[in-house]
Amino acid sequence: MRIGAHYLEDRCCEFTVWAPKAKTVAVQILGSPERLLPLEAQADGYWQATAADVEPGTRYLYQLDGETLRPDPASQFQPQGVHQPSQVVDPNFDWSDQNWQNQPLVELILYELHVGTFTPEGTFEAIIPRLPDLKALGVNAIELMPIAQFAGDRSTEHEAYRNWGYDGVFPFAVQNSYGQPQQLKHLIDACHQQGIAVLLDVVYNHFGPEGNYFDDFGPYHTEKYRAIWGNALNFDDAHSPAVRNFFLENALYWLRDFHFDGLRIDAAQAIYDLGAIHFLEELATKVSALEQQIGRPLHLIAESDLNDPRLIRPVELGGYGLDAQWADDFHHALYALLTGADTAYYQDFGRCEHLAKAYQESFVYDWKYAPHRHRLHGRSAVDRSPAQFVVCIQNHDQIANQLPGNRLSKLVSFEALKLAAGAVLLSPSIPLLFMGEEYGEEAPFTYFVSHSDPELIEMVREGRKKEFEYFHTEEKPLDPEAFETFSISKLNWEQRQQGNHQVLWSFYQRLIQLRQTLPALLERKKRTIEAFSDEDKQLVGWHRWHGADRALCLMNFNANPITVQPPIADTSWQKVLDSAEPDWMGSGTLAPEQLPSGQDITLQPHSLVLYSVSP
Repeated sequence: MRIGAHYLEDRCCEFTVWAPKAKTVAVQILGSPERLLPLEAQADGYWQATAADVEPGTRYLYQLDGETLRPDPASQFQPQGVHQPSQVVDPNFDWSDQNWQNQPLVELILYELHVGTFTPEGTFEAIIPRLPDLKALGVNAIELMPIAQFAGDRSTEHEAYRNWGYDGVFPFAVQNSYGQPQQLKHLIDACHQQGIAVLLDVVYNHFGPEGNYFDDFGPYHTEKYRAIWGNALNFDDAHSPAVRNFFLENALYWLRDFHFDGLRIDAAQAIYDLGAIHFLEELATKVSALEQQIGRPLHLIAESDLNDPRLIRPVELGGYGLDAQWADDFHHALYALLTGADTAYYQDFGRCEHLAKAYQESFVYDWKYAPHRHRLHGRSAVDRSPAQFVVCIQNHDQIANQLPGNRLSKLVSFEALKLAAGAVLLSPSIPLLFMGEEYGEEAPFTYFVSHSDPELIEMVREGRKKEFEYFHTEEKPLDPEAFETFSISKLNWEQRQQGNHQVLWSFYQRLIQLRQTLPALLERKKRTIEAFSDEDKQLVGWHRWHGADRALCLMNFNANPITVQPPIADTSWQKVLDSAEPDWMGSGTLAPEQLPSGQDITLQPHSLVLYSVSP
């Protein structure tokens, strides 16, 4: 069932809403004159009517049982925020991406960004001038943090609505402070002209608390499960088909109508569904059908805390058929080695063998006892390609989990930043960069909101404090409600052309070039990588091959120089990259240009060296 307000041309609009609780439903069309149009009951709790003399820009509300007025759950735009009327949107747009084919999954270089802090303006349109820089870096896909309408206080003209976006309450509506639907389409169209794909972070596990009127319409929630964000969404209880339809339609809406190239599905482990066909499997099936219809690939990438490869296994093998999933074990293993972190989930990591296993098998915990969880965790993913896993050293969550939202650039040396970059970008998995990482942005990125309910504001503050108790820190987090918490999280974009920031940017660019051109790095299969480690020397390395082409990477996580004998001997190894070179503001390389067979080499502290053999 197609839901929401759909403009049909010739000043006609079709209104469809699911409201099985209501005995009567009408649409109140605002303007001059104001009208109240009854909707007719359809099967399965839907209500529908077609209204004449309605143009794009018209605002409306639904009236339930003759008294309660509410915005449309499937509203496509909320010009005055979550508590005010919805607006009819013109679906037409003059696209110029007819020849766009999307980037293959295996070739993605993801760049996660938050629209509100990526530019001073915090809008869709303001991103467009920065696209050439991202393209020059080598980025070929941006991933927008959630843009669905969230609550916010705009008490002055200088204070924009501020929120990460995971508290959205209108999944079909473009966040009004970021721009209008047409401006989002303009951004996506511009990205495609630059050869850049666009993925959207969507939240299908909960609604935000403020402006959440969904249960006035029907049983969108269920009490069957206890979710950390309140009652779980109803994917398998009574009346769940319409709730499933709501989110399936939402996914197709973004991919079809806005030309998004894929979706990142937030916290998939919190999508509770014990039905024989899980919601995620049904989603993958629907998106696959859309792929056939539009003639280009679409990517579904799940975030999950479960280390469960079932998400990405084909349906015929008992999986859900998604394309890829985040591999947090890689981040945790790498971060713990670089920083020495040993609280919360980091206590499960910190050894070189953990990172080596993440390279080799994607999941470190594959039905292995996890000390911080006090239980067995995960399942083996050795049958899945590394190119089905997204890896990173920084993302919105992991940065904000440090006080006060410290990026890696504030925690480790410049040499360690380069080492981290190489560890991620030369991996066989899909690399994800967080905005500003590529030049060592030093501004924090912390959690921020702008609610209007004082009681809710205090609950958020207390919840944030409890989160940091989990990390065994007595420091107080920044006030998520304060405007300064939002404003200090904005990028200092001009830094990318200055001093060591520019050098780091060039280093990232070189790593991406090697990833995309070195033959041995183009093969992304588990059977073509052999990872190894040395705990005493704090060494992690890998050997990869593609036919006769081979590559050898050695990474020193020690704060001192180490001397090692490479386990893979060959007289033809040629050095391709060395982070200790003076060109990269290193202290000077100790590794030879040619790697002698059977001889020791010395690596500088926190350095990375890459060798290759090509016939």
